[in-house]
Amino acid sequence: MRIIDIINKKVENQKLSKEEIDFFINGYVGGEITDYQASALLMAIRLNGLSDEETAYLTNAMMYSGEVLDWSFLGKTIVDKHSTGGVGDKVSIALCPILAALGLTVAKMSGRGLGHTGGTLDKLESIEGYNFLLNDQEFKDIVKEHNIAIVGQNTKLVPADKKIYALRDVTGTVQSIPLIASSIMSKKLATGSNCILLDVKCGNGAFMKDIEQAKKLGKLMIEIGKQLGRKIAVEITNMEQPLGKTIGNKIEVLEAMETLKGNGPKDFTEIIYSSGSTLLMLANRAKDEEEARKMIKEVIGSGEALAKFKEWIKAQGGKVELLEQPNWFNPKYKYEIISQNEGYLKIKSAIDFGLVAMKLGAGRAKKEDGIDYEAGIYLNKASNEYVKKGDVLFTLYSSKPINTELEKELIEAIEFSEQKHDIKEVFAKLF
Repeated sequence: MRIIDIINKKVENQKLSKEEIDFFINGYVGGEITDYQASALLMAIRLNGLSDEETAYLTNAMMYSGEVLDWSFLGKTIVDKHSTGGVGDKVSIALCPILAALGLTVAKMSGRGLGHTGGTLDKLESIEGYNFLLNDQEFKDIVKEHNIAIVGQNTKLVPADKKIYALRDVTGTVQSIPLIASSIMSKKLATGSNCILLDVKCGNGAFMKDIEQAKKLGKLMIEIGKQLGRKIAVEITNMEQPLGKTIGNKIEVLEAMETLKGNGPKDFTEIIYSSGSTLLMLANRAKDEEEARKMIKEVIGSGEALAKFKEWIKAQGGKVELLEQPNWFNPKYKYEIISQNEGYLKIKSAIDFGLVAMKLGAGRAKKEDGIDYEAGIYLNKASNEYVKKGDVLFTLYSSKPINTELEKELIEAIEFSEQKHDIKEVFAKLF
């Protein structure tokens, strides 16, 4: 078998066999296939696509290019939730302890943020002492004892994805739905989860801008799951506006905690209930959405969800007691943006809010950039709230002096009207 023959076959829009795809992945990870050969095949895939079957073969080959976690010793259903990334997306921090408190087992690997999207790891790392660098045995022990752990991505898992993603980034092959789907699914399946919810963010603050394309990606990932024996559900959720009222690291952890107390913002709370109910049904813990939502409401109302959050953070070394202190989030500088207009607010561009948060220090422009855990934005007013002239719209926070020119960027990202806007939190659910 030769890589040149496989490239030519895909250039001619022919289907590749499992053996040919395995040959490509094994050869590329092993160094026998060069970057320029892999680039040629990836471009042929971007131009001619892959069938569902080929995409499943590619996902499988990538998944087994490194270690695969095995949770069979627990004898339990392992659930996981993955978001394609957005602005103010602190869903995992609130949702995972709710699921664990309801008896589901959550074993999750998360990544850092880059650009305008925040990373779950950065938010958790803002909690002093939180250790996401667990070895496999420590990860398994905490999951076994507490039903929940969130750790950093293991470099031994899916090395093929790391190599291919870096190549796609510089060869114009990022925008390929089969390559996007295999990248996401190979990482999720390698963590050993049986039931996976994929939250595909859609809108100007997400990498999927179009609902139909998001649905196409969602359906493909469900099909991959079926072919590889896993239960997958997809929710396509709104990322036209930031999620919740906070963007940052410490400030988002606090909002997640408030949500676990039953005091979360309406849009964020709805995503928690929607995602939680989908996973409870997928794992056969609830017969329908009504029952699932009731279960979530009860576990929040009883305080069990917040207690599980604290138990989990403490189990991974986090100093939970500091979170209860009023000066835990204590930025040195703040800047209030005052409204010069009146009417119902609409945030037109989530990405602009994410970029301003990044410039304040809450995110990274480059991978090697540091994070200011105190930096962020509080939305004193969110979309569909009525604003009067002189009201505080948004408050900017940072450990460093704030560039007041950032105000212009946020003002350009909003508009006012005499009537409320029709805003959906969840565009579609796919099973």
